Amino acid sequence: MGLSSASTATEAIKLCIFDLRRGQQEGQELDKILFFFPADLPFSTQLSVIGLSEGLITFTRIFSPEAACEVIEAERHSHVFYEAEPDIWMVMIVEKNESEAIWRIAALQKVLKEVHSLFLMFHGSIRALLEKEPAGGLIRAHLHPFMMDYLRDFLFGKKLLLPSFRDCLKERGTVQMLTVSREAAIEVQSLVRLLEESCAGSSPCYSLILFQDLLVSTTLSPVDTINLFTYAVLRLTPRTLSAGASSWSYLRKGSTGSSVSAGYTLAPSASVPDQYYCLLDTSPGGDNNYHVVRPLKQDRWSKAKDGFLVTDIWSAEAGSSTSATPTIWLQQTGERMYLCAYQFRSLTLILVVPVASILNGEQLVSLVKQQVLENASLKMLKVEEKLSKGWGGENAYHVSGYRYLLVDVDRNVSRASPPGKVTTLTKESLLALSMVREEVDLEKGQMAWDNAGQEKDFELCIRAKNNAWVIARITKGKELYMVLEKANETVLYASDAVEKFSNRSIRLLYNFVSFKKGKKNNRLRVFVHQFMWKCFIYLYSDALQASDVLPEPVTLSRGRSIKF
Repeated sequence: MGLSSASTATEAIKLCIFDLRRGQQEGQELDKILFFFPADLPFSTQLSVIGLSEGLITFTRIFSPEAACEVIEAERHSHVFYEAEPDIWMVMIVEKNESEAIWRIAALQKVLKEVHSLFLMFHGSIRALLEKEPAGGLIRAHLHPFMMDYLRDFLFGKKLLLPSFRDCLKERGTVQMLTVSREAAIEVQSLVRLLEESCAGSSPCYSLILFQDLLVSTTLSPVDTINLFTYAVLRLTPRTLSAGASSWSYLRKGSTGSSVSAGYTLAPSASVPDQYYCLLDTSPGGDNNYHVVRPLKQDRWSKAKDGFLVTDIWSAEAGSSTSATPTIWLQQTGERMYLCAYQFRSLTLILVVPVASILNGEQLVSLVKQQVLENASLKMLKVEEKLSKGWGGENAYHVSGYRYLLVDVDRNVSRASPPGKVTTLTKESLLALSMVREEVDLEKGQMAWDNAGQEKDFELCIRAKNNAWVIARITKGKELYMVLEKANETVLYASDAVEKFSNRSIRLLYNFVSFKKGKKNNRLRVFVHQFMWKCFIYLYSDALQASDVLPEPVTLSRGRSIKF
């Protein structure tokens, strides 16, 4: 089966991928296992975990055929489910303990969604690889190294970390955009046109431009923009190349204590046996040796003298020293694309060119790169200078006294307080915010189920044990989460503080909301005031006291409560 077994103690985290359509006959149960972490657990343990997960999925489909279970909370474990593709399931099982291992289920689900989206971008769908080689050796040979390389980004020392309550002012699966001046925006648009003119062939090419780890411009679809932006932040930006690890960003970085240990020790990359990355098909009749591209492998990108980024990951053959141009798959169109990345100082430019439009392959890719250098070098220099001049550093979007997260769900864009500033919040504040976000996730799920796509506003403001105000607000596809630790006694004081935030952040919110031309001033002013003031309209007025301070516990909808 291409998987190894060994006796290992039960670990605090398990992650598996399996196919419900496979292994339905007695004696063929192992066929359904496509990936399992830790890989050295006995097959009996792996089958036990997957059998339980399959049973839970089958059982919940009786009551909800269109949407099976998303999470099962047991006494000692949380089981997080994600149906990546029809009948292809990813399940994460996390052990509960009495330390700081408090996480949001939605955050763990987004980890599963992110790694699957990246896999689609580089290798295509899991089902397609299974159909190409039904024995399963091909898909296992791709999944194991890809998943292990992805998990290494969650390492701190030798411990595997997961997103926890300390990451509740981050939103995975969104892009973080740079606010630019009108003059700089015009220069960026001019650069994009020059890049399009540099492409060979009649098929359109696409571009993605980043400054530091923030998005400046994209011509890709939203889903492809998120995938390529995520990969660029992980492996391609200047800070990544200089540090040799994942760079600072609103997406990934915080303090070293921003996550919680899942209790599993992951071996360093160099110490992992080669068979994990060049797997043999050991199924009956299979004798194929698969050459597997590992796009998430760390420290394999570098900057060449001409400014283009190069890597040997896509070498033409195993053991070959000749590098091939990286390729990706676009989810929106299903096209296979060449990926060319250029870097000048803090500016990273990614150009994706259709493979079908380039007949001579590598030779014409080199020609495209040459045309980019000839046509756009001066413009890239000018754009980088203008963006650097207006860049305020990593704390550019910090608002003194506030810790916030803004999410535009429709545009998949987020903006948050810098990670270094979030670390100044107390544990009590972060726990309160994490629990509020968990409640908001439940409320959003209920609204989606009840209203069948109809939008509904939702507001929640509570006070934690340390007297910090924790605010959540959902309206018209926009979400606001905020913590105020210096709001003294009453709601009035907190509301005054939020009013100041709205006044100081009006440009930030304008860039975030993006209203239509001609109506932006009036609509923006109305939105900002409604958005901020409604955060303090309590839906649970019976819980208020004369002092205008919420008691503990806070009573929530449908009889639930939160205690701090």
